[in-house]
This record gives sequence, C-alpha cells and structure tokens, in this order.
Amino acid sequence: MTAIADVLDRGGPVLWLIAALSVATLALILWKIWRLALAGAWSGAASERAVAQWTQGDRAAALDVVRGRASLRSRLVHAAMTARSDAALTDAQAREETTRVAKAELARARTGLRMLDLVATISPLLGLFGTVLGMIAAFQTLQETGAQADPSALAGGIWEALLTTAAGMGVAIPASMALSWFESVVERVQGDMEDLATRVFTRGGA
Repeated sequence: MTAIADVLDRGGPVLWLIAALSVATLALILWKIWRLALAGAWSGAASERAVAQWTQGDRAAALDVVRGRASLRSRLVHAAMTARSDAALTDAQAREETTRVAKAELARARTGLRMLDLVATISPLLGLFGTVLGMIAAFQTLQETGAQADPSALAGGIWEALLTTAAGMGVAIPASMALSWFESVVERVQGDMEDLATRVFTRGGA
C-alpha cells in the first residue's frame, strides 16, 4: 500500500483523481452486472414458454408464467399480452402500449452506460492533462537550473509526468470494453423483446 501511495504522490493530484475514478468505474461495472442479472438479461426461458403457450391459445397459462417476474423480457411479454387481450384497445393502441413499455424497460437496462461512456472519454484526457502539467513543471525546473540541470533528474520528472497518461488509459480501456459488452447485451435483449412482441401480436391470442 505504501508503494502505491508513493506512486500516486509522484503523479500528483491528477493521478489521485484517476485512481479514485478507477475505483468508481470498477464499482459501476460490478453494479451494472448485478442489475442486468437481476433483470434477467441472460435468461429468457420463462418468456419463451409463455409465448409458446400464448400461440397455442392458452392465454391464462401464458400470463401466469410471466406475471410478477422482474425479467425485462417477461415484463415486456406480460405487457404485450395484457394489451393484446384488452378489448378496449385497438390493435394499433395495443402495439403502442407495448412499445411504450419496451422503451421504458430498455431505458432501465441502459442505466449507467452513459457514465461508463463518460469515464472512457475523460480518463485519457485527465491522463494527458496530468502529463502536460508534469512536463510544464519539469521544463520550469530545467529553465531555473540552466546548464547545471541533472539529466537524470529531468528524466525522472518526465517519467513521473507520464504516469498519468498510462493511468488514464488503464482506466479508459476496461471502461470501453465493459461499455461495448453491456451495449451488446442490451441490443440482444432488445432483439429478443421485438421478436417476442411480434409473436404475441401475430400468432394466436386472437
């Protein structure tokens, strides 16, 4: 821990800020995985079973399968079946209601992705900012000492300045990878939801 603190001290306040950002980013990634798991992003058996029963004409059993479930797909399927079964709604109105629910569920699934995108964008910039500040300080020292400047000391100052750039990239790379992965998961869920809703409206349940 002491060695890590020494490295952070050498990098200055910007490196401490990047370190705090890395901890926050890790927490955000773990929180997002947990949220997606709770939302059933990697499971769809119940919704598939419900739609299969729906297409066979067993409305009550189909609704029972998805009623009360927290899964994104199940909530969408339940909304589609409920709207489709409502005699007061036209087909167009039922589709609009289903679309509204789908948008709300997908917005819930995308919660936190903007923050990851922001981290991936600003982390390298913070690192570059810290490096520029360190370089300025190093060259100020060179100007003050003139010809008597110690090249090894100057190199050490530049090395310390470059720490922030490396740290910024070290935060941005996993943040970008996590963001791409989460977006692919949400896109797959969206595709499944569109397929399930289409099957509810076009197959059986009339």
